[in-house]
Amino acid sequence: MSDIAIGRPDGQGALFRARTVALLLAIGIAGFIAMLVLGAYAPDLRSGRNGGAHALSNAVTGYSGLVKLAEATGRHPRILRDPRQFDTEDLLVVTPETGAVDISAALQERTTRPTLFILPKWRTVPDRDHGGWARYRGLLPLFEPIGVLAPEYRFTMRQYRSGGGLLTSHMGIGHMGFGRFWAPRPIQTITGLQRDAGKDRRLTPLLTDRSGGIVLARIGEGPLYVLADPDLLNNRGMKQLDQAAAALTLLDWMNNTGAGGIAFDVSMNGFGHSRSPLKLLFEPPFLAMTLAIAAALLLTGLHALGRFGPVRPRERAIAFGKAALVDNSALLIRKAGREARLGGRYAAAVRDRAARAFGAPARLRDGALDDYLDALKGRRRFTDLAQAADAATNRHSLLEAAQALHDWQGEKTE
Repeated sequence: MSDIAIGRPDGQGALFRARTVALLLAIGIAGFIAMLVLGAYAPDLRSGRNGGAHALSNAVTGYSGLVKLAEATGRHPRILRDPRQFDTEDLLVVTPETGAVDISAALQERTTRPTLFILPKWRTVPDRDHGGWARYRGLLPLFEPIGVLAPEYRFTMRQYRSGGGLLTSHMGIGHMGFGRFWAPRPIQTITGLQRDAGKDRRLTPLLTDRSGGIVLARIGEGPLYVLADPDLLNNRGMKQLDQAAAALTLLDWMNNTGAGGIAFDVSMNGFGHSRSPLKLLFEPPFLAMTLAIAAALLLTGLHALGRFGPVRPRERAIAFGKAALVDNSALLIRKAGREARLGGRYAAAVRDRAARAFGAPARLRDGALDDYLDALKGRRRFTDLAQAADAATNRHSLLEAAQALHDWQGEKTE
């Protein structure tokens, strides 16, 4: 039996054309790859417009305005999402939103590099009318800003209504020609360090209000700065031109070590790089392996689609016709190794055919029929040829005997 259909399909009843199938495959493969990439990098691609107080936020408490201003003035700002990138000479601006944020990575990596911590101040809620905006809900309790640098540095702080006015600058900050800072309303200041504040209790005021409250200070002898009131640098403070110019002046003064830019950290605001095994496929050194596998799959697909010549249909297990039946029977006999045993049967078949062809009497049987055939004129006798065919032991001798019987019959009919 054959496992191939007798009739060949003509292709007219196909449900989809080849181009349609190829297009569906291409769209499916592209969608699968896009799903993998987005699944790996989705946490890193978040816009950060959640109304928070960080460099990606466009809310009133955010710092996206300062980032855009620094970029527009050639200060090369960049957003850091990984604490492992803290090893840079650029000024690092850290904006923790609560006192529970772990800032140990910044303190350990930035002992000799300029670092500015901006303490939180406002309690906000998302604005339902404007995506990414926030609304005030009052001031945070003082334990939140105090807890940012605690227990290493524990401040005493104060929140109160200020009458506005200019802040007093120290150490030459206000003499660089770019404007001055105005006191926020209300204002949040540092009043000092607690006695158990840590090993280095030196607090150097850099900006103070009229009552002597510290708005900006340097801690110790290194380039570690803390801004008590974020309204000097956040989007709320950037709405005034002179305040924005003063903010750039302040950052330049802190970043006076010859650094090439300003770094804004958002990893401590929940927008850091997430560690995912899937990301390893798209990052060195495993990226090379991923590309090699993709190229191999592409070449395999092209080889399958672009084969040389038309598709060759499979042949039937048993062909049609008497000739095919004879060929199949001969093949079976050859496989079984029984060819040499067919000599006697072939001689009997030639005897019957010759008896009909030469008009031998019907009463003659076996030996009598052989004697009749031997009596026919010819160079060779039938019985000798029949004995040679029956005695054949291999394919070669059988072929010679069969050819001799065929020639004997042929010469009798000439």
